[in-house]
Amino acid sequence: MLNAYYKCTESESCKYPSCSKMSTDISQYIIPNDTGVCLLDCITAFEGLTPKERLYAHYIAQASWYGGLIVLVQTSPESPGIFILLQKIFRAQPISEVKSLALKQGITEEEWQAIMIYSAAFHANSGNYKSFGDTKFIPNVPKDKFESLILCCKAAVDDPKGIKALWDSVSDRMFSLVTRQKELGLGEKGTTTYFSSNCNLDDAKLCQEFMDSKDLSAYNTRLFKTEKNGQTCYEVRLASALTEGGSIEGCPEGILGTHQFTSSTSKSYSFTVTRGDYSKLMAKVAENLGKAKEHVANDLEKQMLTEYIKSFTTGSIPAHKDGTRHWIKNIGPIVETYIGFIESYRDPFGVRGEFEGFAAVVNKEMSKKFTELVNNAEHLLALLPWPAAYEKDTFLKPDFTSLDVLAFGGSGIPAGINIPNYDDIRQSEGFKNVSLGNVLTAAYKDTKVSFLDEEDTELFIKLKVPSFEVQVGLHELLGHGSGKLFIKGLNSAFTRLKSHKGEDGKFNFDVDTVEHTETKDKPPPMKNVELNVWGEEEMCLSIYLCLSADALRIFGHKEDTADDLIYVNWLNMARAGLLALEFYSADTGSWRQVCLFDILILKTSGSLLNLCSLSV
Repeated sequence: MLNAYYKCTESESCKYPSCSKMSTDISQYIIPNDTGVCLLDCITAFEGLTPKERLYAHYIAQASWYGGLIVLVQTSPESPGIFILLQKIFRAQPISEVKSLALKQGITEEEWQAIMIYSAAFHANSGNYKSFGDTKFIPNVPKDKFESLILCCKAAVDDPKGIKALWDSVSDRMFSLVTRQKELGLGEKGTTTYFSSNCNLDDAKLCQEFMDSKDLSAYNTRLFKTEKNGQTCYEVRLASALTEGGSIEGCPEGILGTHQFTSSTSKSYSFTVTRGDYSKLMAKVAENLGKAKEHVANDLEKQMLTEYIKSFTTGSIPAHKDGTRHWIKNIGPIVETYIGFIESYRDPFGVRGEFEGFAAVVNKEMSKKFTELVNNAEHLLALLPWPAAYEKDTFLKPDFTSLDVLAFGGSGIPAGINIPNYDDIRQSEGFKNVSLGNVLTAAYKDTKVSFLDEEDTELFIKLKVPSFEVQVGLHELLGHGSGKLFIKGLNSAFTRLKSHKGEDGKFNFDVDTVEHTETKDKPPPMKNVELNVWGEEEMCLSIYLCLSADALRIFGHKEDTADDLIYVNWLNMARAGLLALEFYSADTGSWRQVCLFDILILKTSGSLLNLCSLSV
């Protein structure tokens, strides 16, 4: 068993994982043996469906599972091989027999638990990097012991050459902690499969410039760089079932093929646009969505799936956007779903989507609370500490549903989702908020609590689920639907922000009367926004509005219970800030994903309330 704080260097003769030349704290890259496994309760939700609805949910789930396998390819070069290896080992014989073999090989009970935890974490994250935090994790057991188990299992007895070849192809990277493989990143900063290993930030920017010139979305692409006859050549590979050339609906004619591109620096580059990335998996996704079409509840679902199938078959993001438009209009379905290349957190450049798909059933009881929250939105937004001019001219009332997940294909299941991520659609046509109720309940059943004293721990365990329900509701419902982005319409970037109504050369607010709430400056500072503008604002809004008795009453909390819930909500946010310290990378000097928001909230609120002092 690796020591909790074992340190080694590449120069040492070490039977443990390859580490960087700098000292490595192994404890940062293992999953502790006492990590819990949460089970989603979806029996009641599924049993409440009609036979037709069950078939629809089943085929959506199958499409999501097949699509979820794409995430393995998107995570790291070794993840697909590790997945196949684990599947072969544990499908060939019962786990009890595998454990018996492990103990005979001299593997201890503690080491066996470490192997089980690694396997569970690998499947939960769809790869060997954490879905939240982007840090690599390795088995907490010596490599030679893990190998001895692999090579004595039934799968290896049945196919010794095949299993040995598979192990040899993944084992080094599976255990490696050389600097570039410690976390996801671009170029020398980390590992990524969204780009070939010889790409850096300059290549990513150049590719984006090319794709913008062709009006081609990056959501379903990867970039590969080669050198041919002294010229740098790039391949932009689209995800699709089809592998041959042809046209792509919604994309410029002739987009597939080779293009000579002159960059803003007047240099010439060769870009070739191809399709067929993940082709066999994309074909299975489209096939199962086709079967789901036979069991839809209405024409909107049929039109939605038709466009999704078209997108996944041909590689067309415009088709996926059209399917999303039908999805937005399908209000309150019994079986809810969304599927495609959605979140861009794990692309180091932040524009390529990780595949994600889910099938879920509406939780009617909780959805009633969220509906009441929406109906009271304009009253609650008036309680925010800024004048009415800081709000949109017209509040866009969102659709909010509480769902119980039946199946979720992806690298991790969130507690709440605000989708789609297409700015032009969400800002002018609408979006949906979904709270994944059984995910929230399962994830917060863990009784292991850090950083709190005994009295607070008892109250935290008691109220963390109901307090988080309130936080998610306020965050997703009102946080994403409130606030006005002050702009002067200067360029085309603002055409995607139609709800803010910034015409070319004009302010979208009264510059003579609107002032900064603190400094009283007129006009208040503005941003030239090119990307999403959501983040810590929604978190701050949720913990601020949880002070409202009206908001808490909607969720059934009154008087003393309400006071305790407010306390736990703020306590939870402060604790989240401390937990987020884990996601700072000393190697790159940066924060992974959106963890910095938690830190900034803790730093600001902590100093204001004289609770703590942080320097970040």
